[in-house]
Amino acid sequence: MSLISIKSSEDSLEIVNQLLLPHSTQFIPIESIQDAHDAIKSMKIRGAPAIASLAALSVAQLLTRALETTPSPDFLASPSKFSQYIQETLDFLYTARPTAVNLGEATSRLSACMKNAFLNTQDPTVVAQELIKAAKAVADEDVGRNKEMAKHAGEWLIERVRAQRGDQVVRKGLNVLTVCNTGSLATSHYDIHAVVVGADRIAKNGDTANKPRSTMFIQSFLSSFAPQKHFGLIGTYNASVIAARHNIPVIVVAPVTTVDLATENGSQIPIEQRPPIEACLVRGIPYPPTDAASNSDTAHAPEQVQVMITPPGLQGIYNPSFDVTPAELITAIVTEKGVAVKKDGENVFDLVGAGVV
Repeated sequence: MSLISIKSSEDSLEIVNQLLLPHSTQFIPIESIQDAHDAIKSMKIRGAPAIASLAALSVAQLLTRALETTPSPDFLASPSKFSQYIQETLDFLYTARPTAVNLGEATSRLSACMKNAFLNTQDPTVVAQELIKAAKAVADEDVGRNKEMAKHAGEWLIERVRAQRGDQVVRKGLNVLTVCNTGSLATSHYDIHAVVVGADRIAKNGDTANKPRSTMFIQSFLSSFAPQKHFGLIGTYNASVIAARHNIPVIVVAPVTTVDLATENGSQIPIEQRPPIEACLVRGIPYPPTDAASNSDTAHAPEQVQVMITPPGLQGIYNPSFDVTPAELITAIVTEKGVAVKKDGENVFDLVGAGVV
């Protein structure tokens, strides 16, 4: 059974607090635009498609509640007030994670929807209803895209292995490492099982930005090839280097909304800086466990603690949110439209020519 990252119904909205995983699975309510912004900014929710879905659904929640409120909020009083308020709301949400191109695509899409709706009516309540539909569509469409990406990636991977190692290996089943905050958490709902890495932004040439992943998960993958080595990592770059060294295909799977054709290559991708203190802290449960923790069940996980692992007062800490994996280390890029591979002798992708965007 997969763990979904977002629950929504009517004007109710909840997310899994990914900061508490894997020790505890807790859904936390999102009651406002500020809550959604904070959840994205603080990494309680991760994965570019998931944060775009949360941002859009928080706008739907805002408007649903506004339409049910008596007296109506002031921003519903006129087209100008409505447009200004909603645009400021969308701009604010975008500041939570600007590197993740899906968030910008979602906020731009809702902004365009609002402008187009006002071409047909001057009634803010009608426009609000159109925006609610559009916002929910952002999340709903993500599920369909995930199914298509899984299909394309799975078929491509099976055919590649069959061509290189024979049908007998395929019949035995393939072992696939998924690296994107454990699959379904990074998307709105659907598990993707034939994936190596996800992405937060893909440049036109295929260079890919990715955020921090499950360190234990990736290190177990790396250590299986080099057990005497210790690896420090940010996102996907280290894993892709080791995979390339051992002829393991690196497949990036991401929706079209993650591809940024306006960004020519990875050097142009903006890299957010996290607070330096985050690089000095780790979170977990106490060990050895207390009596209370020993007797707790999974529904009542022990309280987690945060400890510093560096000397206090360190200066000059570099704590980027993402790293960039160059296209030359990537074997294939999969979107809901298909699979792109590099032409013979090329180190970059032609995503437009391959028809995957």
